[in-house]
Amino acid sequence: MPIQRARSLADLYTSVADYDLVLVPEAPLASALNRRLDRPQFGTFATTPRRLAAGRREQAEDRTAFLELADTVDDSWKALSYAIGNVLQCWEHHGQAAGILEYPTYDDPVTRTVVDRLAARQSTSQQLTEFTVDADQSVAVVGLPEFTELERSILPAEYDTYPLLTDDTFDYPAFNIFRSPSAIVDAVVDTIDEESADNVAVVLDSSSQYSPLVESALEAADIPYYGGPGFIDDLDVRAVLRLLRVAYRGSETTVSDIAPILSRLGTDVDIEHSEKRLAATDLPATAWITEVCETIGDRTFGSLLTAYESKAGRTLDRLRDELESLGLHDTVVTESRVSDLAFYLDFYEVPVDRENEGVLLADAKSAGYVDRQAVFFLGLDEGWTNSAPQRPWVDTEAQFDRYIRRFQRLIQSGSDQYYLVEDTAGGQPVTPCLYFEELLEEPFERFSDLESVRYERTVDGDRDGFAKTAVEPPVESAPIETISQTSLNNFVNSPREYLFSRLVDSPDKDYFREGNLFHDFAEFYVNYPEIIDTDTLSEVVDVMLEEAKPFYPETDRMLRRRQYRIGLETIVEYLDANPPTAPADLPPAGEPDENFFASYFDRPVDSPLTERQFTNPDLGINGKIDLVEGPTALLDYKSGSKKSAYDVCKQAAMDPPNDTINYQAIAYLAQFRTHQPNAELSFSFFHFLETLDDAITGDAAVDDTLTIVSYYPQSFDEFVGTRPAYEVLLDGYKDCVATFEELGFGGYSDIMTDLTFPDTTERSALRESDFADRFAKAVHQETSDDVDAEKGADQAIRALNGVRKRNFFKDDLDQFEEFVADRLTEINRYRAGEERFPIEGLGGEPNYRRIDHRDMFLEGSR
Repeated sequence: MPIQRARSLADLYTSVADYDLVLVPEAPLASALNRRLDRPQFGTFATTPRRLAAGRREQAEDRTAFLELADTVDDSWKALSYAIGNVLQCWEHHGQAAGILEYPTYDDPVTRTVVDRLAARQSTSQQLTEFTVDADQSVAVVGLPEFTELERSILPAEYDTYPLLTDDTFDYPAFNIFRSPSAIVDAVVDTIDEESADNVAVVLDSSSQYSPLVESALEAADIPYYGGPGFIDDLDVRAVLRLLRVAYRGSETTVSDIAPILSRLGTDVDIEHSEKRLAATDLPATAWITEVCETIGDRTFGSLLTAYESKAGRTLDRLRDELESLGLHDTVVTESRVSDLAFYLDFYEVPVDRENEGVLLADAKSAGYVDRQAVFFLGLDEGWTNSAPQRPWVDTEAQFDRYIRRFQRLIQSGSDQYYLVEDTAGGQPVTPCLYFEELLEEPFERFSDLESVRYERTVDGDRDGFAKTAVEPPVESAPIETISQTSLNNFVNSPREYLFSRLVDSPDKDYFREGNLFHDFAEFYVNYPEIIDTDTLSEVVDVMLEEAKPFYPETDRMLRRRQYRIGLETIVEYLDANPPTAPADLPPAGEPDENFFASYFDRPVDSPLTERQFTNPDLGINGKIDLVEGPTALLDYKSGSKKSAYDVCKQAAMDPPNDTINYQAIAYLAQFRTHQPNAELSFSFFHFLETLDDAITGDAAVDDTLTIVSYYPQSFDEFVGTRPAYEVLLDGYKDCVATFEELGFGGYSDIMTDLTFPDTTERSALRESDFADRFAKAVHQETSDDVDAEKGADQAIRALNGVRKRNFFKDDLDQFEEFVADRLTEINRYRAGEERFPIEGLGGEPNYRRIDHRDMFLEGSR
């Protein structure tokens, strides 16, 4: 069926102007008709059945009923609320309070109590049940199909009806398609000013993201509005509720859990404390909250509110009134009562005083008529669709018809209607409201399939934006010359993430703090191995537990004690077995960082082998090497899970980059190569917690903690003809060993001199290559029939390819140095303002699992 044209207000008023009483289905329509009244009127002219029966403006009957019953029944608040909602809803559709008792599923003691109490009080529904319109009045009923059974019960024997929809078709305006909700809101706010605000309405799904966006945009533009945030949206109310909740989280409560409370009170705590446990953190700003949590069982709701008010410097009279209405004000706080209060505030809409001026914000699911000249309809998506209550007393088809008639009237509100929508969101089509499917004849799946106009976001040059302070003299962005491997990882994954990681501080993490303590111990042990004995090691464990205490609950203390002890013993065992030796020409390092255990034991750490800071502008990299193990060996301590050498090299890929980028090993080998350009080098990851489980059972082996990647100072093609490559073939597959033992190194070297190993690492491509064919034939020719030369040659190619995928060669590091130089050029171009730092990295869409600041990203080209 097509969209039926709504009857105009002028036409409707003309039709009903001579009646004594006009009944309509909703209050805004009644108010609009009353504003048009051009004659003296004694008593009510246009009104709703509920307002007529109650003699006053309607109140939320479910909430008022709950307030009257909550303190007089023993049932849980959720059960009581559920019963009240069912009784009132059934009453509305059935016409009688006891109607619900006809349904055995709902006939229970709680429901019977509610029926008896509601029937005995002068509720709006009871007044409707008892009320009848004076038969001497001439009565017009507008939109009768939208009246419920209870509302119809007051109608006199005789009355005239007037439809709200005509038989004419409404030609809806084109859908205006924007790229994002923020672009839609900007377009709306750009058309409104303080003078025109009273003539404008915005209709939206109040539970959608449009609601806070519109409210904040109007506030930022100093444009008045009403119909927006409710009682529960008040920041002080939310802060008090959060304070009550965190008081029962126990030792798990972190500083970040109370950050919204502190923010509301105008108090800031350094972000480094965010993930620390509140109970183990000694901060002046949080002391009073810690005290509240510790004494919560001795406080009443009223006294806690007073404590908050004293810190806030303002009173929360409306919240105090609500606590008194609920009978909670003088009640001792308990966890169950906190849950009850949270449920009440979340479930019921507590009335708030509003200034009824400015832009009207209307909820798409409850409004049927908006009396404003210009009306903006935002979203018009699935969120606009009402779901009929799934109750046996509700005729779902009739209810759906009510919804769709109301929707048709709503989208025609105002002299000028503007439909502002998204066509896609998150890469998926936005599904229009279900009612369009019922009303529009043409087939469609998204808004762009219908009559529509696309809009691109434009910048309003007349707006000043944020306040700006001139800086004298002007600041010029100096180009950066080096980058750390961590920052390089971030930049290659997402330049935008790299930017925010440099601009925004991050909280201390438990694994960061623990990892730093292990690093500091290892550095201290290299300097003073003689100090650390069994007793001292126990002391070190105690100190680490105390330092990491803010990050974990007391229940984890024994587990972490064992973990720390095993980690420290593994470090000691490895360093005792592999004492580092200094290269003869080791260059000076940068200024060392402070070492926790050096301070604790009051000993300086001055070994040139540990925690070596470096900055190399020629390479464009900077960093810190944990340990120089020897003239050609570096080592890095890791508390995380072990990765294979294959994974380490795979994560260092550049074209294209890997999904889990990590350039640490290749970057540090490139730095080490500058001092020993012709040496074979190694980089070891020492995962000192890798054998934790094995250590408990006594089966740990230090070698299982190591991942070693090597650097060979020649290209891979040059490497394959060397003795180290040949020796790899003698320590692998059976046929390969037999074949190349017979061939000998001399024969192998002669064959490889005339061949070039392909660039590909794909197994199938290698097997099908000309190299594989010539290599197999040459090996077969030089060996006897006692070996399977064809199979041995195939296994040799696999083995050599494995070496390439588990190590770095000269070409790899040369490519990496060029890669770093190109990235620094890009960074400095972005820093100079030539382009914005994009979200997408070299590999396209970033790996969002490695993004810490996604909430700060504006998607698309912004």
